[in-house]
Amino acid sequence: MIAYFKKLLFLISIPSSLLVTSCANVMKGDEDAVYFGGEIINPNSKEVYLCKDNDIIDTIPLDKNNRFLKKYDTLIPGMYTFRHDPEYQYIYFEKGDSLMIRLNTLEFDNSLAFCGRGDEKNNFLIELFLKNEEEKNSSFDIYDYDLKKFEEKIDNEYKSKQAFYERRKGEIDWDEDFDLYAKSMLDFPYLAKKEMYPMVHQYRTNKEVCKELPKNYYDFRKEIDFNKDKLTHFAPFVGYLTSMLNNITCKITCKNNADGLIVENNIKKLKVADSIFTNKPIKNSVLHNIAFMYLLEDQNTANNKTFLDLYYKLSSDKKNKEKIKKIATSIQALAKSRFLPPIELLQTDGKKTNTVKTNGKRTIVFFWSSKAKSHLELSHKRVDELQKKYPNLNFVGVNIHDTPEDWKKLLSKYNFKITELHSNNFEEIKQKWVITKNHRAMLLNEDGSIKNAFISLFDAQFDDYLK
Repeated sequence: MIAYFKKLLFLISIPSSLLVTSCANVMKGDEDAVYFGGEIINPNSKEVYLCKDNDIIDTIPLDKNNRFLKKYDTLIPGMYTFRHDPEYQYIYFEKGDSLMIRLNTLEFDNSLAFCGRGDEKNNFLIELFLKNEEEKNSSFDIYDYDLKKFEEKIDNEYKSKQAFYERRKGEIDWDEDFDLYAKSMLDFPYLAKKEMYPMVHQYRTNKEVCKELPKNYYDFRKEIDFNKDKLTHFAPFVGYLTSMLNNITCKITCKNNADGLIVENNIKKLKVADSIFTNKPIKNSVLHNIAFMYLLEDQNTANNKTFLDLYYKLSSDKKNKEKIKKIATSIQALAKSRFLPPIELLQTDGKKTNTVKTNGKRTIVFFWSSKAKSHLELSHKRVDELQKKYPNLNFVGVNIHDTPEDWKKLLSKYNFKITELHSNNFEEIKQKWVITKNHRAMLLNEDGSIKNAFISLFDAQFDDYLK
């Protein structure tokens, strides 16, 4: 129903000349040609990129009305992505498809709609994606549940989406190739939660759960083909693999969660990935994710060298190796006793600043966005709790992803009692402060120097950061 109304709005707003060209039947003799076009509202740039397996295969310029249209005579059927930086989304093409998109960059995923031949499959994908995102953003606290309650919660959510999947599969009657992606988008976010539960539950509650898991808890792994070529770069699959490999050291972590085991656990992940994956592109993708997540966790220079030496040996992807080198360099700039690299931040009075003021107190800097409403509310609630426990701590919230206007509306709605700043350049904060997700926080000393740039407000052992 959501897709239906989106499509109506889409058809109303696209000019008839563009609609006839691309949403109608293609010209005779062009039965196998593929058309891709659309309109970008509030564009961030003047280009749309069409990508296959993370590689740009075409750069499509927007015209003066922020529209575009391109014909492909030899586009291989399958899954692609289109990018309008910094966002991207999936698009599936078959021979003869004539797909138009319309989106507003202020609500990229939520506003996206497809029109034309092939639109039903693609509208299904975006609807299922949004269902997954809604669950993710509203289920931040489910990992606190005991095992029975946790499984009941995620099983009920899965059954609801499975019914949606089965209904649309019957109505659209798609082929096996598309079903690989549709089923993966259904299954892997659910399985990733099962992988994450033992780790996150202990992290959030300080209660060990590994030994309580039933013997068949991980039986679902036996049904997974870990070397499926077409899923190499598909986000739900890659996300699941990351969760699984993070969980693969559960027994070690549960016995002892000491910092000295971080590099040992991650080296084991590299070796496990090397042994599990025979498909080189998948192996390289997984190794890259392990290295990326490890660098966010361990800022010990000696540990880093030991880990990275093995990563560089096992990975054969030169581009990923170069990315990891850059991330490692950025993380070194956030080492203990250094000062945060300056970035442009907006204050509530409308003035700009490039520093975080500590007011002579140890300061916790955390990040939030309206795109993760549950985390927005829980993080500020957690700050209220910590303020009462540690009245001498200073707290600074930094909004990311929202526009300055939407940020100010949110501040008026919630009336937070702490210093709030806004970052209008996510690429800058991502590169300089290595902020890739909302759940990161940083601890600064009274003089603004870094005590620990990689902490969590929700760590059950939060007190240890302050020692």
